[in-house]
Amino acid sequence: MKIVASCTILLLVFSIISFGMPNFANAQSTEPPLSVTTDFPAYGENSEIIIYGKVKESSLSEYEQPITILVVNPDGNIVKIDQLILNSSNEFSTTFTTGGPLWNTDGNYIVKANYGPQKAETTFDYIGGIIDKTPTPPPVIVEPEPVIVEPEPVIVEPEPVIVEPEPEPEPLCGEGTVMKDGKCVAEQKEGGGCLIATAAFGSEMAPQVQFLREIRDNTVMSTQSGTAFMTGFNQFYYSFSPYVADYERENPVFKEAVKVTLTPLLTSLALLNYVDVDTEEEMLGYGIGIILLNVGMYFVVPAAVILVIKNRIKHN
Repeated sequence: MKIVASCTILLLVFSIISFGMPNFANAQSTEPPLSVTTDFPAYGENSEIIIYGKVKESSLSEYEQPITILVVNPDGNIVKIDQLILNSSNEFSTTFTTGGPLWNTDGNYIVKANYGPQKAETTFDYIGGIIDKTPTPPPVIVEPEPVIVEPEPVIVEPEPVIVEPEPEPEPLCGEGTVMKDGKCVAEQKEGGGCLIATAAFGSEMAPQVQFLREIRDNTVMSTQSGTAFMTGFNQFYYSFSPYVADYERENPVFKEAVKVTLTPLLTSLALLNYVDVDTEEEMLGYGIGIILLNVGMYFVVPAAVILVIKNRIKHN
């Protein structure tokens, strides 16, 4: 009986250990290929937010592959974009401040991270204002000082009260705008970089990239129509530009082709340095003119050249 009982106990212990080993092995492999998170689950206006994460194994270590970070508001608009380089431990992090013209919706914001084919995302809640929960102190009641009445009645004539006119209130600008030369203009905030131009010219400090940034911040974003245009353009541009920039870094021939293609665009935008854009009408006029000029250079002129060549081939 003792031998049977001992064998039964040993068999039970062996079964428990065998069952636990696969679970332990599975627990060691639950780390995702790409992870991203924030330091807090919710933020208010003008709050500092830290986004960090890690790549389990860098399959693209042969090339210096950046991490692309996108922050999308509940309406589906991109409010922040950044590109980060992994450190020696395959980790990344970035810090920025919430608030601005694009942060105009309260709710659940999505943080998306792209590392080549690997993708990850997380969420956080945003409240557009800071709520002061400090209780209001009770009013202080000041007891009046006792008045000593003389036996003889004294008639005191009240002194005339001179009411000074209140100064006219200074005009206040709404959220996302600042006062400039007596007008409310869009507040300039740090936006995403030109990913395709940065990859083509090799650095964010390249003269061509700095020129594009200055045109965007100092000219286009100085008007309400320009700000609205950039909001819609960013939504379209950043939906494909990270993939084009990645392909430029992997293919030098494609990189040179993009560099040549951007030259007419940079030339046409240089015209804005010689005009003054101070009103909404001027912004719309010059903006539509630049767009039509680029349509002509990139589509009409090549089409005309193709037709001329085709006609000459037919006549020959």
